[in-house]
Amino acid sequence: MTATEWITDIALVLIVFRQLREGRLDRKTFLLPLGIVAFVGYSYLDSVPTDGNDLVLIAALTAVGAALGIAGGIYTRIRALHGNLLIKAGAVSAVLWIVGMGARMGFQTWVEHGGGADDVARFSLAHHITSQQAWVTAFVLMALTEVVTRVATIFVRSRTVRAATALPVLGRTA
Repeated sequence: MTATEWITDIALVLIVFRQLREGRLDRKTFLLPLGIVAFVGYSYLDSVPTDGNDLVLIAALTAVGAALGIAGGIYTRIRALHGNLLIKAGAVSAVLWIVGMGARMGFQTWVEHGGGADDVARFSLAHHITSQQAWVTAFVLMALTEVVTRVATIFVRSRTVRAATALPVLGRTA
């Protein structure tokens, strides 16, 4: 893994750790993680391989990312207090986030430094996964989908809490 990959992954993990303490839900809550994944997507998604079972691998890991992101968003507490929305990631949300991000980092480290490259090559051959780019695309989309679905789930839930408590929309006053 490159230094940029480590920094990006650590930044995404720190976002949730920061939310372990209750804080104000604001635009930064949404824009920071989305900005990071936009950078990652731009940097790593050159192409989407479609040969063999590449799309099956990509779809499977993307679905895992979506499930982790939605669950993480559901297990994040959102409440209204004194005209503001507050957000706090629960333990389940943090664990899900770390599992998703950690699985990707662990897989990549295992392949690059732990002797897993031969195992992955055999698996890929046996399951008609045609290129290394399929794995890269699958794991990047897993991470991107986890972030986007978590942020989207939190956004939808915040709108529900806001409507139930008659708070103004972010950045607007009543």
